[in-house]
Amino acid sequence: MQKNILLTGGAGFIGRWVAKKLLKEGHNVWILDDLSNGQESNIAEFRSHANLKEFVEGTILDEELLSTLFAEHRFDICYHLGASINVQDSIDDPRTTFNNDTIGTFYVLEQCRKYNTKVVFMSTCMVYDRCTDEMGINEEHPTKPASPYAGAKVAAENMVLSYYHAYGLPTVVIRPFNTYGPYQKTGGEGGVVAIFISNHLKGLDLSIYGEGTQTRDLLYVEDCARFVVSAGFSDSVNGEIVNAGLGKDISINDLAILVTGDSQKINHVEHIHPQSEIQKLLCNSNKATRLLGWTPEVTLEEGIERTKTWIQQGGLQ
Repeated sequence: MQKNILLTGGAGFIGRWVAKKLLKEGHNVWILDDLSNGQESNIAEFRSHANLKEFVEGTILDEELLSTLFAEHRFDICYHLGASINVQDSIDDPRTTFNNDTIGTFYVLEQCRKYNTKVVFMSTCMVYDRCTDEMGINEEHPTKPASPYAGAKVAAENMVLSYYHAYGLPTVVIRPFNTYGPYQKTGGEGGVVAIFISNHLKGLDLSIYGEGTQTRDLLYVEDCARFVVSAGFSDSVNGEIVNAGLGKDISINDLAILVTGDSQKINHVEHIHPQSEIQKLLCNSNKATRLLGWTPEVTLEEGIERTKTWIQQGGLQ
């Protein structure tokens, strides 16, 4: 059944893949993005798609804009991906991150409450404390907001879940682990995989913050997008927090070697925010499998090859 869908942050890295899947499934999509992280070129291929109803350049902090959009289009689902996402930026300027990630989420929730619009809230694995169990981090794992970014996301998560309990609004909090793939920025604010591949292709050394022993669970972006979209169409996850990851972690040192094949091309540099580093991240996605039937399909090696091909073919820098 065709739905009217608002996608905030839809011109961002993950957002454009969510948009692509929603459009492929035949839904009517409105994208709202202030382009602080995203870029219009990310969604260029969809601009002529009959079901992309509108791209609105605007902020979720504009209550009047949100009110107008919801009143005119009566959205069935809101995929709320719009956020400030850079850890170092949140440390340098916590106000902007709190306003966008917490206050902005509240404004979105108020409109969704008014129109009984389902909310899929994109949180982050960065809210978790380090993993101490080889079974991985499940949704019951302790949180530790070690940066204002993580703190703002935890606050927003609690508001999202409170609207489920207080108002019966269908909401779900999703926590994808470290997502990578085509359309991720390859510059300073990009993800580690994209930066490593880009620098390797340019013949540059790879720089690793700290000792490089910290591990990450790396989720390919199309697997992530399938997870995000499925959460909007399943009542089984309403009122829940749900993880998604590959279920395997890799140290940053090993990732660098996987990309470059040469340990001599790797440099270790002083960490810019060691206080916010999470030493081990390993995802347990059993709940997503149980409630959504979701499992990752793309291996790390395959995902790296796809990302490398995209960058070689002139992917965004």
